[in-house]
Amino acid sequence: MARGPRYRVMFRRRREKRTDYRMRKAMIVSKTTRLVVRGSLNHMQVQVAEALPTGDRVLASAFSKNLASFGWRAPSGNLPAAYLTGYLLGKKAKAAGLEKVILDLGLASTTVGSRVFAALKGAMDANLLIPHDEAVLPPNDRVGGEHIAGYAKKLQETDPTTYERRFSQYISKDLRPEELPKHFAQVKEKIAEAFKEEK
Repeated sequence: MARGPRYRVMFRRRREKRTDYRMRKAMIVSKTTRLVVRGSLNHMQVQVAEALPTGDRVLASAFSKNLASFGWRAPSGNLPAAYLTGYLLGKKAKAAGLEKVILDLGLASTTVGSRVFAALKGAMDANLLIPHDEAVLPPNDRVGGEHIAGYAKKLQETDPTTYERRFSQYISKDLRPEELPKHFAQVKEKIAEAFKEEK
């Protein structure tokens, strides 16, 4: 660690790579509501939050585990689950009267077509206004799980043992991975219907 009379130790959350304080200050000064997207290996969390000097105030929130209440049986950490979590959050935010937000990725690295941008696409498809570059969004076939279904079908034909092992989470919940795009469409429709009824 550096030493000397002019060395200044970074704030703890910055050292832990949890908060970019310069960016946070800019967001507080702008007074813009943020779409906060955070992911782990198995789950996605999407929130709409307002930055205040004392901390964040969450205005709407959706967690990938919430998708189970709409019939989602696939794992909740993949690209389609990220999209549906963003879509659910977008519907909740619209129901709460929110219209426009900006994307907050925190300290996460950005990869074109990643789960973070799938969640962004879901929130936009729920009619939230979010400034973005179209080039970063994943294509519709990947969002719907076509790539997973295609890989599963190919693997089942060439190596059934590996197929059973790699897709055991799907099979244990009585969902064939080849049927993921159809399942995805059904769950998305249920989310849309649920918020249509609330109106």
